Amino acid sequence: MKTTHIALTLVTALILSSCGEKAQQRTAPPPPTLKVGNLKKQDITIYKVYATSMEGKQNVEIWPKVSGFVQNIYVEEGQQVKKGQLLFKLETQTLSQDAQAAKAAVNVAQVEVDKLVPLVEKNIISQVQLETAKAQLEQAKSNYSSIAANIGYSNIVSPVNGYIGEIPYKVGALVSSTMGEPLTVVSDISGIRAYFSMTEKELLEMKSEMTDDGSQVSAKNTPEVELVMINGETYPQKGKIAMVNNIINPTTGSVTLRADFDNPSLLLSSGSTGTIKVPSTYEDVFVISQFVTVDLQGTKMVYVLNDDNTVKTVPLNIVAQTDKEFIVEEGLEEGSTIVTEGVSKLKDGQTINPVKQ
Repeated sequence: MKTTHIALTLVTALILSSCGEKAQQRTAPPPPTLKVGNLKKQDITIYKVYATSMEGKQNVEIWPKVSGFVQNIYVEEGQQVKKGQLLFKLETQTLSQDAQAAKAAVNVAQVEVDKLVPLVEKNIISQVQLETAKAQLEQAKSNYSSIAANIGYSNIVSPVNGYIGEIPYKVGALVSSTMGEPLTVVSDISGIRAYFSMTEKELLEMKSEMTDDGSQVSAKNTPEVELVMINGETYPQKGKIAMVNNIINPTTGSVTLRADFDNPSLLLSSGSTGTIKVPSTYEDVFVISQFVTVDLQGTKMVYVLNDDNTVKTVPLNIVAQTDKEFIVEEGLEEGSTIVTEGVSKLKDGQTINPVKQ
């Protein structure tokens, strides 16, 4: 009886074990079906963006050389002017009176010299008296020339071709060279200079791309840059980096650069803002979407498909990135297959059902 009971127990255990195995087989999920893609090297150009402020090729502040009241203004704000064109005239009545007095002093001194010359020739007076009179004549002439020059300075002309800026002083205003702001600014905007800054690290990277040894950057080997205007549109003409200030600002750790743009249609204005796009070209690299990567302890990785449809993580050597992509030079093999979806739920050694994109 006891033997029969043991036998029944063993049979029951075998039946239950068999049922458990079948139930497990029935509930085990199939490998996930995920899209995969082959890696292929390519060339890519990406852009780094920097805020910029623009100035005309020449921004010349117009200051009076002499003090006086503004008598006439011959231009309007925003008007185009030519080099040498009359802009302002200052009142010169007082200077004119001084000039008349100075001219009279010259005449008096000249008469004195003319009177003494024959007396010296006849040895009536000494040569010293004549030389003193001549010195007084030269001083009178110099004084008159100075006043006459100041009268000339009352006619203020444009030193360059350009456009008139704001005119803060109106007719009747007293102006001088020590006032707080200039009479106006003449801006030559036939060419625009766009100033922007980058970090010391970015400067070194740019230099290494443009030169063999990274030691010297000239206008010949700097890349063409693009300008995005304040309205979001790209300026139709490309510019050239014309200046790299190699003195690092110790406070900000940045360096200033300047890109020059032609402005034949005068679309750009002095004082405008925008962004500069500096290109960087990478050759023979992998371009991998950021959405197919996972982050493991600060290292970006992708899942590479093995021949047996299992996956493994491979770290990425990222040299640059865009908003949506990583640029990778090493660590992967061309032709390798990577998983392109569902990577957040995968783990090393897991089997998948790959579907080629």
